[in-house]
Amino acid sequence: VQLQASGGGLVQAGDSLRLSCTISARDFRTYAVGWFRQAPGKDREFVAAISYSGGSTTYDDSVKGRFTISKDNAKSTVYLQMNSLKPEDTAVYYCAASLRGYAQYDYWGQGTQVTVSS
Repeated sequence: VQLQASGGGLVQAGDSLRLSCTISARDFRTYAVGWFRQAPGKDREFVAAISYSGGSTTYDDSVKGRFTISKDNAKSTVYLQMNSLKPEDTAVYYCAASLRGYAQYDYWGQGTQVTVSS
């Protein structure tokens, strides 16, 4: 299983970005997918996740109402739409796939940098 995250960049506060996570797997639809981020000097933290069916999502409180996670099974891709970005959203964003729901992630992508300037 391979995950490829993309879509990061340098934006200003208030702007939007959409991250993509394309997953190469035998059956993409069996995986729950999560987004995590790690800012310099900080631990990696959970951002959002979507169930294998796409019918359930969960978000960290810090991004609720601003970020939206979605899944396109036909394209084997999970998106993270990020609106109203803040400087504190600056981090490397990673996607991860799980066969065990949201509890534990088995596969990780390489990360994409998001930088939000004030």
